[in-house]
Amino acid sequence: MPRDTSGPTGRPGRRRATSRAELEHVAFELFAEQGFERTTIDDIARAASIARRTFFHYFASKNDVPWGAFDEQLRWLREELDRYGPDVPLMEVIRRVLVDFNRVPPEEAPWHRRRMELLLRVPALQAHSTLRYQAWRQVIAEFVGRRLGEPVDALAPQAIAYAVLGVALAAYEQWLDRDDAELVALLDTAVRALASGFGASTEGPAR
Repeated sequence: MPRDTSGPTGRPGRRRATSRAELEHVAFELFAEQGFERTTIDDIARAASIARRTFFHYFASKNDVPWGAFDEQLRWLREELDRYGPDVPLMEVIRRVLVDFNRVPPEEAPWHRRRMELLLRVPALQAHSTLRYQAWRQVIAEFVGRRLGEPVDALAPQAIAYAVLGVALAAYEQWLDRDDAELVALLDTAVRALASGFGASTEGPAR
């Protein structure tokens, strides 16, 4: 479907945003120029040459923009974790999936960096992010619980889920601070270090 470039709204020369990714990019540019808190949904809709109501077809709120297609990503994460059989050690599965989860095409890497800068460094997003982190941890805890034969709210599934999120966030912080760093390499190293601690306690038959 061709994009409408003839609408009277939006910045001169800007084409109408017709996908979630395009709308994200428009919003990220505004956040960089104006600041996250000063940018309104009306600003984003105007810059994207769409109606305000169209914005809500893609995102429930401004706070959801940096999270992208979060529900779809969680489904992918859950499916990938479940794809591995018991012959692959638990922490090795998590390492592989977490690294793959964070692979992005080279052309998307700058946008991914902007996304993570918003999520990790904009105070106004922290409360909202807490809910998203909880949902992400839940997927990890459910997988660990199934592997260990324990309830999802037992100590081991919860401890591993919190720890995996922690090392992932540490890797992201390092990536944002170092222009020459590779995110997947940082994540790989971080999860390997974590696995060396949890590995012994998650081997063997399910309890």
